Amino acid sequence: MANSTALYSNMTQVSVYSNKTIEIIGIVLVILLVLCFCFFLYLIIIILCVYFTTAHVRENARYVLFAHMLVNDTMYLILGMFLWVGSLYVIYFPVVICYVLVTVSSTSFKTTPYNLAVMALERYVAICYPLRHAQLCTPQRSHVAIAIIWAVGLIPNVADLIALSSSVETKYFSLNVICSRATFIKTPVQNTMRSLTHIITFTLVGLIIVYTYIRIMLIARKISSGKSSAFKAGKTVMLHAFQLLLCMTAFSYPITEAYLKNYISLLATLNFLLFMCLPRFLSPLIYGIRDEVFRVYIKRYILCNTLKIDPQAAL
Repeated sequence: MANSTALYSNMTQVSVYSNKTIEIIGIVLVILLVLCFCFFLYLIIIILCVYFTTAHVRENARYVLFAHMLVNDTMYLILGMFLWVGSLYVIYFPVVICYVLVTVSSTSFKTTPYNLAVMALERYVAICYPLRHAQLCTPQRSHVAIAIIWAVGLIPNVADLIALSSSVETKYFSLNVICSRATFIKTPVQNTMRSLTHIITFTLVGLIIVYTYIRIMLIARKISSGKSSAFKAGKTVMLHAFQLLLCMTAFSYPITEAYLKNYISLLATLNFLLFMCLPRFLSPLIYGIRDEVFRVYIKRYILCNTLKIDPQAAL
């Protein structure tokens, strides 16, 4: 009997130490996430300051789309972190407010690959139809493209709202719930629509990126210059493909949740960091630092360089 009591006591102590360890790791992950987000936000502020204060940058369709992608990713991260903290600490929200937050977050998630496709098409026009680039790729047309992107991104959410409204009672919208996407999945139809939307989105965007890359590289081979603008455009489109691949890693989220949740503690937190945040944190690094216009400003701010830099000279 005494041995059984001692064994139970030891197991209890191990369980307490294990819970404390998990809690400490969770706090470290939260601190790491906040630090990464602050650095990400710092780069975003620098890039957007350059964008809004430099006339020739604002008049370039490529930079209009790039600025939109950064703003969209920032909004997605803010909403994602807010919803993540709310679910982590079991905070209840009114259904209507929660659904609006989830809808905006879901739409901004789909907007990123659409934006990448339009950016790839802009590079395609610039290389394959250079004489018509100034006519086709204007800031005004870029703003129209952004509006269309958001409209297309909202269509699945409208269909989801119709399916949800038809499957629940009216009083459901007056309840308080833990705010997450899974909370509003009430019918198999919603899961089917969501899966089809993701499959169609990433398939079409992938095909667009592959097509534009092949056409651009064919032009580059004709020019036969490793430093030509066509080769640079091809590398840019390849970066779009890499960014799309990072966005697609989010689809592994439910798989890891289903098969590893019983083996790895804090799995939801790790999934959020790796599959939701990391691809967005890399956006300003992949595109901003690589671009000569933004790179000189980022160096100036980070290295505290007081030399005046002419943005026109960086083009």
